[in-house]
Amino acid sequence: MLNFLKKIFGDKSAKDLKELQPLIDKIKAVEPQIQNLNANELRAKTIEFKERIAKGVEAENKEIAELKEQIENTSDFSEKEALYERVDALEKTAYEKTEKVLEDILPEAYAVVRHTAKLFTENKEIIVRATEMDEALAQKHAHVTIKGSDAIFQNSWDAAGNPITWEMVHYDVQLIGGSVLHQGKIAEMATGEGK
Repeated sequence: MLNFLKKIFGDKSAKDLKELQPLIDKIKAVEPQIQNLNANELRAKTIEFKERIAKGVEAENKEIAELKEQIENTSDFSEKEALYERVDALEKTAYEKTEKVLEDILPEAYAVVRHTAKLFTENKEIIVRATEMDEALAQKHAHVTIKGSDAIFQNSWDAAGNPITWEMVHYDVQLIGGSVLHQGKIAEMATGEGK
């Protein structure tokens, strides 16, 4: 009976994978550009992504800040209530716009993650210009060191007394799983697919 229903309606997993395949195709299309970036340029992509998100909701955030200032400066309850309703509507719009920008940058962001993983797999250490965050990490983690203006990240570290070496580049199925989680859904992966 189940096989009969699958023949008529199709397999849900196969449909879901078919729906996500265009994302994998987009990631693969952008990967050649990303593979030409050095470690510092890869790091800069995170800043670029944050700027793209901020720019996407700049008008809403500006208006929200103005409305919140008005809320602070009024004692009229009815006016405050109307202002709060407007803030709520703007926050909802900003959220929706943020989701749209995230969907737009997702293929590029996943290509950055995959290439970064490849760099760590192929190199014992990655050297980048040090930031304040790197300096803070170096104080807490032995596999991150600061030398002059550079931060040096080792691809091996100690995890609960066990030595760990980064040896993984994300498979397509892992990127699919990540995109499903990004959508707020549950992703079930078979054993051996590298969760």
